[in-house]
Amino acid sequence: MSSTPLSGLAKRLVSDNAIDEATAQSAIKAARREGQTFAQHVVEAKLIKSRELANIASSAFGSPVFDLSCYNFDLLPKDVVAENLISKHFALPLYKRGNRLFVAVADPTNLAGLDEINFNTGLNTDAVLVEADKLGKAIESYLSNSGDISGGLEGLDDDDLDGLDIDSAEASRDDDNEPGGDEAPVVRFVNKVLLDAIRTGASDIHFEPYEKLYRVRLRTDGVLHEVARPPIQLATRISARLKVMSKMDISERRVPQDGRIKMKLSKTKAIDFRVNSLPTLWGEKIVLRILDPSSAKLGIDALGYEENQKKIYMDALAQPQGMILVTGPTGSGKTVSLYTGLNILNTAERNISTAEDPVEINLEGINQVNVSNKVGLNFAEALRSFLRQDPDIVMVGEIRDLETAEIAIKAAQTGHLVLSTLHTNSAPETLTRLMNMGVPTFNIATSVSVIIAQRLARRLCGECKKPAKLPDEVLKEEGFDTVTIPKSEWQIFQPVGCEHCSKGYKGRVGVYEVVRITDGISRIIMEGGNSIQIADQARKEGFDNLRTSALRKVVMGVTSLEEANRVTKD
Repeated sequence: MSSTPLSGLAKRLVSDNAIDEATAQSAIKAARREGQTFAQHVVEAKLIKSRELANIASSAFGSPVFDLSCYNFDLLPKDVVAENLISKHFALPLYKRGNRLFVAVADPTNLAGLDEINFNTGLNTDAVLVEADKLGKAIESYLSNSGDISGGLEGLDDDDLDGLDIDSAEASRDDDNEPGGDEAPVVRFVNKVLLDAIRTGASDIHFEPYEKLYRVRLRTDGVLHEVARPPIQLATRISARLKVMSKMDISERRVPQDGRIKMKLSKTKAIDFRVNSLPTLWGEKIVLRILDPSSAKLGIDALGYEENQKKIYMDALAQPQGMILVTGPTGSGKTVSLYTGLNILNTAERNISTAEDPVEINLEGINQVNVSNKVGLNFAEALRSFLRQDPDIVMVGEIRDLETAEIAIKAAQTGHLVLSTLHTNSAPETLTRLMNMGVPTFNIATSVSVIIAQRLARRLCGECKKPAKLPDEVLKEEGFDTVTIPKSEWQIFQPVGCEHCSKGYKGRVGVYEVVRITDGISRIIMEGGNSIQIADQARKEGFDNLRTSALRKVVMGVTSLEEANRVTKD
């Protein structure tokens, strides 16, 4: 069977030797089968680079290439072209001038698509040539926000937005199960923001009211960025919707409240959200922390520990007693580190109990307790009860006071493995913090096994990072002389930014200071030494501090110097 003669853009690509004829024929068939345009398919299939495709089309058909990254998407004409036509023809309306409509396309020879848009809009359409990858992103943003890249609420009628299975107060409220016409767009908008946050790997969602605007921001890879600006008039309705979902009192707007949402994405996958509302000057700010139980099952190898650090942690977990302390600021991954350890220890032969404020990750086989000061159940009371429950392993969410510290240390000294966190900046400071609380130095030296201080740094995108050459004086000034990896093996990179990442970064990696309490460190503790003395001894014994660990990841090409400075430099 003979193949169809090539025409248009496909013919030009073959004549310019950008792709061969067989590849072009195969791409045409695949594009039809997948409901794509030819230009869209060849770029997504990586048969040709988007920029090269645009240049060839520009040269062949006399159309200059318009850079979509310079375009102000607030100017997009709303409700001019039906969404199904935008998807079908891979075309996005950019400007409307009188009866003329300027449409961004990656293939100016797609006359059938332009004619259909012309017929359906009644406007004369002019093609504007753009790069296919940028067009794809723009169309995705346009459609996901229903014609408003700033986050309007119109047209959010995706099939999955109304049917989400959300375990909340709705189950007991008949009036909320069937939202009225005015509330349905708000319900779909909130569901969509939650789904988008999960899809993009965000850790937090911020709904923020101000005097003249209402914005939604996501924290992705540790950095906040704005994703939507719904109308300010909907602020109270969005807040009410979130409070209903998280079982808060929607009539109480004067005091902070805490709640929780469980979203079932499938029969086997569910995501929890920890919710907090805060009364501000212009309304209630609501922040959701996304709690993914699968993060505790990533395995220790995925967290970013160096081999020697991983061995120290694993050896401590294998001990029948002692205390493992994890320290770092909020959002530094302490919970995931602890739960990774608990997941390793979670077997039928062990009794594991945790006291947390609140429980963030639900793990089957572990007895988890939410502490509540309102009813007198604080960390100390929970710990006392644990010790009467025949425990093998105890996890305390945070050691905040002397009473909790003393009970935890007593448990570690009497045959139990205790895991907990403190809010300090480094491992040596954790020890002096316990001293300042009033814990006897002998108890600290004999009970604490390992201290892990940690931060989360953004990981460089493997697709676009490029080598960076730094002068020797800069390397010395930044402290690279502490890194023991031979300089011949250094691979220092810097971020660039591409379609696969966010400003050159994709994901995060842990930066750790793992210190085992050795005899030398124990002597300094019992002598009442300060954090500087303990840090000096730890360095002599070969334990990398946070700065050295971060620089080690820089020379290994895992993260950038800028990111190492952001998370570890004083």
